Amino acid sequence: MKIALISPLYEAVPPRLYGGTERIVAYLADALVELGHEVTLFASGDARTKAKLVAVRDQALRLDPAPLKSDLAAHLAMLFRVRRLAKTFDVIHFNIDLIQYPMFEAYASKCVTTVHGRLDLKDLPEIYKLWPQFRLISISNAQRAPLPAANWAATVYHGLPKHLLTFSAKAKGGYLAFLGRISPEKRPDRAIDLALRTGIKLKIAAKVDAVDRDYFEHLIEPRIDGNAIEYIGEINEQQKSEFLGNAAALLFPIDWPEPFGLVMIEAMACGTPVIAWNCGSVPEVVKDGVSGFVVSSEDEAVAAIRCLDELDRVGVRREFDQRFSADVMARNYLNVYHRLAYHDREADGADDVMQTA
Repeated sequence: MKIALISPLYEAVPPRLYGGTERIVAYLADALVELGHEVTLFASGDARTKAKLVAVRDQALRLDPAPLKSDLAAHLAMLFRVRRLAKTFDVIHFNIDLIQYPMFEAYASKCVTTVHGRLDLKDLPEIYKLWPQFRLISISNAQRAPLPAANWAATVYHGLPKHLLTFSAKAKGGYLAFLGRISPEKRPDRAIDLALRTGIKLKIAAKVDAVDRDYFEHLIEPRIDGNAIEYIGEINEQQKSEFLGNAAALLFPIDWPEPFGLVMIEAMACGTPVIAWNCGSVPEVVKDGVSGFVVSSEDEAVAAIRCLDELDRVGVRREFDQRFSADVMARNYLNVYHRLAYHDREADGADDVMQTA
């Protein structure tokens, strides 16, 4: 198939440091190429990909040193280039939310959009009602809850290349890990509380966005002593295997409807179990008692930490291989693409197939 993948322009593909959506787009593009498909990636010029790259900007927005830049202008320019080539693709797969809808109404039958963010926002229901012809892919079933009547084509879980992260049969460091982003909804304060209650060291590898700087400086930073609680900062892909693989567990103490939670499967790839709050996608991603523990309180989390020896790290990695590899993800997306192509040929009668995925 001839497939266009449209990535956000905020991070490189894959990101140099923190970043979720662009990372998944990178892994999907490469996996689709490896499966023999003709993939064109629309992204910034610093992308590393096996696909044909259409560079719509010299570099990703976040690490661009230019003091003034317009993310809206950059994405509109990209959409203009996609639109000019739209007829040459069998499927156009957007990963940039919904700004493309007015420009691609004539091509809706070959378009699909993976929704990567939360959907419980005030203005979203009316927008999706305006363009019901565009099919959507959720990254968890829980993500759909605020918009159950939207035109859902499928749920496709994220995946990582099997050899991206190294399996570790033993947690040599013996610490608890927190990885990702410092923010109120990610609840690093909970992770600190758990470490102090169990007497197990916590290592925090996370970035701090400008909007969360006050939260970090007032509520998190004063609790970092460099001994029981250590803050490492933002880490890159190469550092994750050691950081996660040496941890006794990844703490994922979220307090929001997480659409997926990529860090959970990154830990699983290293064989590291996940202790996660029962919010959003968590019970879909973590198989309780197999790849980690799903908890609903700090007391339950403390008990789970004390039961980590009951989990088999080989079994944790097996869960990743079977459910969350990039190959599995790509094949699931191909199932959706083929339905789109069928719908394009048989406009009358394929809608029910798309809706029931």
